[in-house]
Amino acid sequence: MADQYPYIRLHADDPRIPDVLTLIQESFAYMDGRIEPPSSMRTLTVKKIAEQCDDGEVWMLGDPPQACFFFKESDGRLYIGKLAVAENMRGQGLARNFVEFAGNRASTLGLKELELCVRIELTDNQITFAKLGFKEVSRHSHEGYSRLTYIMMRKSIEATPPPENF
Repeated sequence: MADQYPYIRLHADDPRIPDVLTLIQESFAYMDGRIEPPSSMRTLTVKKIAEQCDDGEVWMLGDPPQACFFFKESDGRLYIGKLAVAENMRGQGLARNFVEFAGNRASTLGLKELELCVRIELTDNQITFAKLGFKEVSRHSHEGYSRLTYIMMRKSIEATPPPENF
């Protein structure tokens, strides 16, 4: 499956970062008016993605990018963020492949869990991640909100040898 989906790791000076930003903005647009507070995608910039390349990892699929996701080590876990898939690539099993890839990456880094956050309003995303083995561990509020706004989910991973060329 890895050959079917060759991921490319971006570096802070990669000229494709603006394309990744556009992909995220287009992929997250459906959330406008559906989630509160609005997605952090609204304040995401090329500079912030470049910083993520240095502070964590940014991976993309396709050139130009058709899918992307961010990784960052946090509290001994691999945090998955900004998972975005172009509309024409949805429904092809990429979410399952992303999680498998993240598990391999976490194992390479010596980490035992994956972590992500899902907005309360995005029940389809919650169901998808639950089917992929993530379990709800807590609910939280964004700063300035008295109601719960997001769910933290985690998935334990088994130690697996890293794929070649990692």
